Amino acid sequence: MKHFTGSIIVTVLGFIGAYLWGEHVHHGTGFLCVFIAFILGILEVSLSFDNAVVNAMKLEKMEKIWQHRFLTWGIAIAVFGMRFLFPLLVVAIFAKISIFKVLNIALNDSNQYAHYLHLTHAPIVAFGGAFLLMLFLSYFFNCEKDIHWIKGLEHCCSHLGNIKGFETIVTSIAVLITQHYVPAEHKLSVLTSGLIGIVVYLTIDGVTHWLEKHEEQRAKALSATVKGGGLIAFLYLELIDASFSLDGVLGAFALSQDIVIITIGLSIGAMFVRSLTLLLVEQKTLAKYVYLEHGAHWAIGALALIMFVSTTVEVPEVVTGLIGLAFIVSAFISSVIENKKNNGAN
Repeated sequence: MKHFTGSIIVTVLGFIGAYLWGEHVHHGTGFLCVFIAFILGILEVSLSFDNAVVNAMKLEKMEKIWQHRFLTWGIAIAVFGMRFLFPLLVVAIFAKISIFKVLNIALNDSNQYAHYLHLTHAPIVAFGGAFLLMLFLSYFFNCEKDIHWIKGLEHCCSHLGNIKGFETIVTSIAVLITQHYVPAEHKLSVLTSGLIGIVVYLTIDGVTHWLEKHEEQRAKALSATVKGGGLIAFLYLELIDASFSLDGVLGAFALSQDIVIITIGLSIGAMFVRSLTLLLVEQKTLAKYVYLEHGAHWAIGALALIMFVSTTVEVPEVVTGLIGLAFIVSAFISSVIENKKNNGAN
């Protein structure tokens, strides 16, 4: 329960804020806004459970202080950065108007703001799709990976890891195919956003590996315990969280066009995802259920493909959530079966 105390407090404050904002904007809609915020919170959690598993995998290697900062600083970035400022910034860039004007539109003319955000949908999800596809492929295209869930397929993928940069080639092809099918006015922005997603992933991943090697060398020299690179690992987690949040932010406009209510609802969900991440770390869940990481990464791959598809075809959020959940549940069940086999053999 201790892991979720902060999430519960944020939820209560969020519901109070949603009620007051609803009454401020239109008298008598306070409880409706609370209900919408509640549904958005559930939507965020359902879409991001695989995010929690991946975060836990990275967080296990970080020092306690950076784990704490992920929950404190990280939630501030997640709430005000990705759920509020990021959509404003994207609209400002692609609509070529000042961010202050976009903020005024978002607060006072939600229909026009939703229209602008819809116009920027394709490049936003192209960036997220490319980043997440790189994450997915980098996990499975790894020749050192020796534990496989879907045996034949994952074993084959691990051998492809011997081809240097193969995940970059595959993702680049996916971006090129995607931009081919989008309307002409979005081709350049989709291509650019997708390539930026690849470059950002390679940059962060490269710096992370460099820091890990540096820490290993220093640890050997000092006979100390190896710790994950604090700041870079933190930024890496924030980028992963940001990519996961893109579909939630865009999908939220199907329920409400009020940016304040959307921010409150998604922030409640984001807080619970972070609490769940810390629970997974402290309970060492990933060590107990060996295929959870695999299931989470398959869910990430599915989400990346859905993002690319959604540049031209609308994909309901319930479909995205159910696919991710199916992979996680299947991986959990497989892990339980595997544990029973191992216990029986012993």
